[in-house]
Amino acid sequence: MARDVLGLLSRLAGARVLCVGDVMLDRYIYGEATRISPEAPVPVVRVRCESLAPGGVGNVVRNIAGTGAATHVVSVVGDDADAALLRGLLVSSDATPPDLIRDSSRPTSVKTRIIAGIQQVARFDEEATAPLSSAVEDRLIARIGEILERESVNAVAVSDYGKGVVSERLIREIRGRTDAPMVVDPKGVNYRRYAGADLVKPNTRELAEAAGMAILDMDSVIAAGRELMESCGLRNLLVTLGDKGMVLLPGKERRLEPVKFPSRAREVFDVTGAGDTVLAFLAVSLAVGASLEAGAQLATYAAGVVVGKVGTAPATSDEVARYVRNHLRE
Repeated sequence: MARDVLGLLSRLAGARVLCVGDVMLDRYIYGEATRISPEAPVPVVRVRCESLAPGGVGNVVRNIAGTGAATHVVSVVGDDADAALLRGLLVSSDATPPDLIRDSSRPTSVKTRIIAGIQQVARFDEEATAPLSSAVEDRLIARIGEILERESVNAVAVSDYGKGVVSERLIREIRGRTDAPMVVDPKGVNYRRYAGADLVKPNTRELAEAAGMAILDMDSVIAAGRELMESCGLRNLLVTLGDKGMVLLPGKERRLEPVKFPSRAREVFDVTGAGDTVLAFLAVSLAVGASLEAGAQLATYAAGVVVGKVGTAPATSDEVARYVRNHLRE
């Protein structure tokens, strides 16, 4: 199986993926905490350095770019300085200029994380979560339509962080314009808006909330997943299980049993952005014609790479290939 993953990795560079969803600026403030504040029971962090990175669908773009595949990202930002910073970061990580539609009624989403050593001690979110106005959504959908008419897109990755960009109408409009495989990273409890997607990938907490069922073991994961697929018209579901790996629930038309994929992580320093990596590697795998099973297998190795890093960081094909070869030697 690992050798099949290496073969799939070698094919990814020829793909083109459209990335749509909530984009954000990830700001990291790194330092050391050696004492507790006398003002409150919180650590005092002596700041050492700061860094910026694209988050949300922007991190999906970075991961796909790391495979050599081409991407085109469309999203909504504020009309502010953070939007300019985010655009610059995306340009530097991807050859295709990003389509970031400015909306003066909302700020650019920014997540600021305070990291002491390798431990995140606080996070500050600056964001708007209301749905887009009809006028802004019209512009977003029109731009996506122009891209799909002009370019040959092999897959669509939809990253929903609940900031208002992803809607039922957006999914419906994309599905009506292309039959390329669509993979969705969901948010919230209304999974009916993802009807028409080829694969939806919640984690266990998201699955429990959306299905309204307690997740206690693998049987309850499968039961909740089947219930959600039936009630919301979902074709296939991939549930990420943290350190237990993933389980693929194929749709009824495929007549297959659930397929389990064990975690490939050796060390876990930070799970930030791991879901973005899984979404990216699933989408680019389907873009080159791989099966859902093969894409999920590759995604487990890619996730194993990124959780060994601190902060929002992508996995490249070279890193994943080295990781797989190390597993083959063991």
